[in-house]
Amino acid sequence: MFLLSTAYFAPIQYYSKLLQGECVFLERHENYNRQSWRNRCRIYSTNGLLDLVVPVVKPDKPKIPVTEVEISYDTLWQKQHFKAIESAYRRSPFYEYYMDDLMAFFNSHHRYLYGFNMQIMRKVCDLMKIPFRVQESREYMKSGEGIIDLRNSIHPKINWQHADPAFAPPRYTQVFADKWGFKPNLSILDLLFNTGPDAKDLLSIFLQF
Repeated sequence: MFLLSTAYFAPIQYYSKLLQGECVFLERHENYNRQSWRNRCRIYSTNGLLDLVVPVVKPDKPKIPVTEVEISYDTLWQKQHFKAIESAYRRSPFYEYYMDDLMAFFNSHHRYLYGFNMQIMRKVCDLMKIPFRVQESREYMKSGEGIIDLRNSIHPKINWQHADPAFAPPRYTQVFADKWGFKPNLSILDLLFNTGPDAKDLLSIFLQF
């Protein structure tokens, strides 16, 4: 069983667990963790790797449940994210094929980060034809036998090779690979826009059971 945290257009490693695990739990009773994939994703831009961050309302207490974190709209971050994604992937083979299905996330206002991320996950799984078997935790889950706890291991500051040696990222053609080389384990958007309907099969090939 895999135990994951919420994430914004999560990395490929994250979606490999959704595809691999017959039982996947999403932790909804943890406290919010800053500078994580919970409110950011990493794409491959013309200048290299670029993190897109969803701004959140500053909490009035040191710790806040992740389900209570509100998205801030003090800046035009949705427009900025869309422009960055468009610039990075408009030349990819499947950008136009999928972007219409994703535009709602850059046009409508969602109050809570957790619910926003959940809708993104459902949509991406639908586009990739991944069965949605995710269950939400009923209370804070403790690590134990039979639980592979990746809540804080799938993290922008943690090397995925050390944290999750069972994960083998797929290799595929990326738009700027000729300029900067292949970059593994980016946001699922990178795999989706570059490989399209083959994304699920490509990811399945590299899963190590």
